[in-house]
Amino acid sequence: MSLLSRRNFISFSLYSSLSALAAATIYPIIRFILPPKIPQAVQNEVVAAKIGELNPNSSKIFKFGPNPGILILTEDGKYKAFSATCTHLDCIVQYQTEMKHIWCACHNGHFDLFGKNLSGPPPAPLEEYTVTLINDEIIVSKKI
Repeated sequence: MSLLSRRNFISFSLYSSLSALAAATIYPIIRFILPPKIPQAVQNEVVAAKIGELNPNSSKIFKFGPNPGILILTEDGKYKAFSATCTHLDCIVQYQTEMKHIWCACHNGHFDLFGKNLSGPPPAPLEEYTVTLINDEIIVSKKI
């Protein structure tokens, strides 16, 4: 039966203690850097604005759950709504009144009033939402 020598026992104890200290220090740091996954409520519709709040050929950014949306009142009086997150690098898009289309300032991406990408690096069109007018509210909902 072999017993540990005093030197081996002290070395084993020292390295075990240092390993435990390192784990006890690094684990909380990693937990702090990587936030916990919090489930978010799925929101299928939202009141984006009140009727009369927008002038023709203008827009408004609104919250659609955790993401931004853009509501546009065209010159001919039609409401259009899209996800305001660019499909290239998740920048927030804006409506350009003089060009009459949606523009992403990050990398000069252009979208028409149907959400289709016209030019620039965006690889896909914007997600289009359904617009419904109820009483004096403009309700935006996801297309099913």
